[in-house]
Amino acid sequence: MPRYRTDEQLLAEEDGRGFAELYERRYPLIRGYIRRHVGPRPDLVLDLVAETFARALAGQEKYDPDRGTAVVWLLGIAHNLLADAARRGRVDDRARHSLGMQRLIVDDDQLELVERESSSDLQRSLGELPAEQREAVEARVLREEPYPMIASRVGCSEQVVRKRVSRGLAALRQHAKEGA
Repeated sequence: MPRYRTDEQLLAEEDGRGFAELYERRYPLIRGYIRRHVGPRPDLVLDLVAETFARALAGQEKYDPDRGTAVVWLLGIAHNLLADAARRGRVDDRARHSLGMQRLIVDDDQLELVERESSSDLQRSLGELPAEQREAVEARVLREEPYPMIASRVGCSEQVVRKRVSRGLAALRQHAKEGA
């Protein structure tokens, strides 16, 4: 039985197979995250997912595990693309072009699949967290709110919020490891 390799180990591989495995493993999570933010627009979801992974592939050597997990890095790329697409009114596809990737041609089956999968791995995983941890992780990691703002809103100390985020992320990592 092959041994489990972490996302970080997959990103460190230089032959491309590691990134391909990371893509297969994290595609549902990234697609679910993006779908949650753009709603029922499967063409937009697929464009943003493709550009997220193209940017990750193009910038693979820039990934720094000291700054966070590979999942957080991928979600950060997706988050920035979402914000950029909202500002520009279109999806920036420079990374796909620079890698020589063809324009996405999406058929009805793919569009229906994205529509049906509105309940993503991320949503399910977040849903399994205690409410306080889920709220803290969503605020800090997904919306990038500062700790003082979160603490003020939920009525507790920054230290408590930090602990909730830490415990929530640890639970998500464990869930991802068990699901891989």
